[in-house]
Amino acid sequence: MRCHAPGGAAAVKQLALDIGLAPAPTLERFFAGPNTAALQHLWQALGESAGTEPVPTYLWGEAGSGKSHLLKAVREALREQGASVGWRDASSKYAPAFDERWSVVILDDVHLYSTSQQNVAFNWFINAMSPANGVPRWVLAAGTLPPPDLPLRADLRSRLGWGHVFQLHLLGEAERRAVLRQEAEARGVALGDEVMDYMLRRFSRDLGSLMQLLDKLDQHALRTQRAITIPLLKDMLDTE
Repeated sequence: MRCHAPGGAAAVKQLALDIGLAPAPTLERFFAGPNTAALQHLWQALGESAGTEPVPTYLWGEAGSGKSHLLKAVREALREQGASVGWRDASSKYAPAFDERWSVVILDDVHLYSTSQQNVAFNWFINAMSPANGVPRWVLAAGTLPPPDLPLRADLRSRLGWGHVFQLHLLGEAERRAVLRQEAEARGVALGDEVMDYMLRRFSRDLGSLMQLLDKLDQHALRTQRAITIPLLKDMLDTE
C-alpha cells in the first residue's frame, strides 16, 4: 500500500505529481472478459514479423468498453520497441503529414471526426497501405459504431471495414469490480468493497467513467493524506 511522506503541503503536492498519475495503459492490464478475441489479435499483430503484410484492424463498441485503452496500450508497446507511431483522435487539432518513419497509424474516436479530420485520416490510411517506400503499415482504428454505420466519407468508411473488425462489449459488474481493484493496486492504494459498492451504485457504471473517478479519488487521497473511504469520496465531491 502506498505510504504518505511527511513534509507538509509542498511535499504532498510533489508526491501527487510524482506517483499520483494513472499508470499508462498496457495490454497486460486490460481485463479482457468477453473481449478476449480482440486482445489476442492485438498481441498477435504486435508480434508479427516485419515481412508480414499488415491488414487493418477496427475496434468498435460503447463508451467504456476499452477501445481507447487498447489503442493507447498498442501505442505504448510500440514506442517501447523504439517504433514511431502516427496517432490521431477526435481532439487532435494539429495534423502532420504522413511520416514514412511511422510503423503504425492509429485512429481513435473516428465516429467523431470532422470533415477535415476525415480527410487527414483517409490520406494517412492510403499512405499506410500504399506507401512511397513500398512497405505497408498497420492501421488500427476505433469508434463507437460498426463500419457501415459510421458518419464518415464513404471511401474512409469502407476502408475501415475491409480488415479485421472486432466488437468490444461492456464488462459485467463482477468484471468491473475486478478491474477497479486491479487499477487501484497498480496505483498502490487499497480500494475496499464498501467504496466500490458506493462507486457502482452512485456513479456512471461504464468503465471509462469509473477509471476517471478512481483517478480523481487517488489524487484527492494524496492531497489530503487520507485513506480512500466513502467519507473521503464524499469530501472530494463537496470540494469540486
